[in-house]
Amino acid sequence: MVTIKKIINKIGRSIRFKRRANLFYSQLGEDLIVRHIFSQLGIYSPFYIDIGAHHPSFLNNTFLFYRSGASGLNIEPDPFLFKEIAKRRPRDINLNVGVSFNGQEEKIDFYIMSARSLNTFSKAEAERVQAFGSYSITEVTKVSTVNINNLVKNYFKDGRIDFLTVDVEGLDFEIIKTIDFDLIKPKVICVETLSYAEDKSEQKNHTLIDYIIAKNYFVYADTYVNTILVDATVWAQR
Repeated sequence: MVTIKKIINKIGRSIRFKRRANLFYSQLGEDLIVRHIFSQLGIYSPFYIDIGAHHPSFLNNTFLFYRSGASGLNIEPDPFLFKEIAKRRPRDINLNVGVSFNGQEEKIDFYIMSARSLNTFSKAEAERVQAFGSYSITEVTKVSTVNINNLVKNYFKDGRIDFLTVDVEGLDFEIIKTIDFDLIKPKVICVETLSYAEDKSEQKNHTLIDYIIAKNYFVYADTYVNTILVDATVWAQR
């Protein structure tokens, strides 16, 4: 016999399942959008590269895929944040380095902010953020940088990259410009395209978006802070 209690319990389980199913870890649900794209492409365990991973799950664009069994490469220059990533994402390749924004591999200054999500290799960006008054530079340390193309050659011989996400506070365009798209052709790219501001002066980086579009991508979605682009050829063949 079906009782009211059983019906209520069933509804409760359904609601809890739906909440779990729609749980996201990225800033504005970008990971859910990307998951939907991959479902359309028939990819259920995407290989990813996360440049500026920040945290193993919080504000992270790849943890949703990791917890579903996928794996990839996390790059995080902050030694403090890196320890937590390495601890909680053991199935991934985790590197405590930065990605070069000029193609050179060297040790350069890394600016650690009082809000670590705003860490950057850009002195100008660090000082610009500090000038708003809410956050400050707490430490400057030397961190090694790597050329992204060399990294892919060393670690991924088949060149398969399903998802590339880039969030490096002020240097996203510079890093994207170093990528050899003949070597590295992610099916989906998520990149921060809005500058940080506290006085409503934020600006959208349309030049960065147009640059990626020129590499045969199209904008699938935009969350204002981040833009998600898809390889047009791959999408046409879905």
